[in-house]
Amino acid sequence: MKKNKISKNWVNKQRRDTYVRQSKVDGYRARSAYKLIEIDEKFKIFKGGLTVIDIGAAPGSWSQYASKAVKNGKIISIDLKEMEPINNTTQIIGDFTNNETQEQIKNLLTDKTDVVMSDMAVNTTGIKNIDSIQTGELCKDAMFFSKEIISKNGFFISKIFMGGSFNEIIQFGKKIFKDVKVFKPKSSRKDSKESFIICKNLR
Repeated sequence: MKKNKISKNWVNKQRRDTYVRQSKVDGYRARSAYKLIEIDEKFKIFKGGLTVIDIGAAPGSWSQYASKAVKNGKIISIDLKEMEPINNTTQIIGDFTNNETQEQIKNLLTDKTDVVMSDMAVNTTGIKNIDSIQTGELCKDAMFFSKEIISKNGFFISKIFMGGSFNEIIQFGKKIFKDVKVFKPKSSRKDSKESFIICKNLR
């Protein structure tokens, strides 16, 4: 009974959500597309011809937006789940944290990438510090990998959660990049602890 009540509440919440409704109109697979759109509007990240790595891409809304924004550029999307095809996008099905998957990404690159972006998060527990630490580790993995493949003036974007590891992630980012900002899009749910770290210019 309790599970059915939670499911019903989630469905009702989705129906009321402006961004969920708008995503259906605009053809995006998830409301998360609007978070990336806001990030791009603020930080001017995407333009034609860029190469973009999308980590934790499923269901694909970030890759959808990036595909439109870079036009004749190149997107490499990585996730454990298979996605429906997206224009200009090569999909790798695998665990990003595995060395084999990271080598697959490198093998698809002919030059340094311009953007590495990650909307990865662990399944949340509701315990702020635990969610922050576990998702923070994914962010650090992605950031450390980006150091190998990103261009000198490239952008790194990742979800982070307020809580135990928040400040640690910011300091970790500052060791790798010269410019580090934190941004919470309006399209993030009000009750969500998520923000996004936006880094630029490798040290």
